[in-house]
Amino acid sequence: MLQNTLRSGNRPLDEADAKKSRIAKSEGYISVAVNTCLGSFKLWVGTITGSLAVFADGWETLSDCISSIVLLIGLKVSEVPADKEHPFGHGRAELVASIIISTILATFGFSFAKSGIMKIVNHETLVFGFWTFSAGIASVVVKESLAQYALWAERKTGMISLRADAQSHRSDAISSALILVGMIVARLGGDMFWWMDGALSVLISALLLRLAWSILSATSKKILGSAVSPELEEKIVEICVRISGTDLCAHHMHIHEYGEHKELTFHTRFDGNMSMKDAHEIVDKVEKTIRAELKMDATIHLEIKKDGVPQRCIPAK
Repeated sequence: MLQNTLRSGNRPLDEADAKKSRIAKSEGYISVAVNTCLGSFKLWVGTITGSLAVFADGWETLSDCISSIVLLIGLKVSEVPADKEHPFGHGRAELVASIIISTILATFGFSFAKSGIMKIVNHETLVFGFWTFSAGIASVVVKESLAQYALWAERKTGMISLRADAQSHRSDAISSALILVGMIVARLGGDMFWWMDGALSVLISALLLRLAWSILSATSKKILGSAVSPELEEKIVEICVRISGTDLCAHHMHIHEYGEHKELTFHTRFDGNMSMKDAHEIVDKVEKTIRAELKMDATIHLEIKKDGVPQRCIPAK
């Protein structure tokens, strides 16, 4: 049984999976390179101008760089073959990567909230100029471009960590746009908006914390598991009926996800007069069909139908 499980969790990547991996990795490499350059530029601008908002925005960009590095590490680990300690492979490393990303974002969020509040309390003022406006415009354009690219990659691969990366890019683009608007308002309003830089820093921190929570929430659902969708239930029942020629009363369905590798378990009911050999042949064909059509490894439990006892199962359509 363990050897069979190891083989199913250790299948070599087919052409489609290899393509998905290449797309995901290219997104990560491009994000690292672009975010390193953009983040360094904004940190430099924040330092020479004294703008906490731009400086915080710079660290938010570099946090995207860190998240992309974590994503690449997670993808690399997820490709490690199954072994005795990890019989279903290392696919959930992708989910661990998403948790690390959310932790990084939350850490920066709390830090800049504290710094922004202290700047307002200390009545620190700032006059926005050419360099701060340049950093804001560059950030909006570059980060939204990265977000669109990451979303395209997520649609091609279906990887939740790529969606997390895209959301992180989008958050940075939105926060940079808000900073830009705040700069314009502060520039036009003069002394009336002395508090704008500190307030914008707090706003960025709120966006970071909100993003961290959304990523953590989505990842937790994947780790804890979710119910089988009605559409998938219908497909499974249809396969059972097609292979066996009768309603096997499929029920008690569970899906366990390990990155791209998915394990499906459910129960079926057979006529008590059918031989174990015939029942096993039917189950074997159902498992192979599910693997071919639904890209899942199925483990099916056989039960005997009891005459006169109501059968609780998903009805065939």
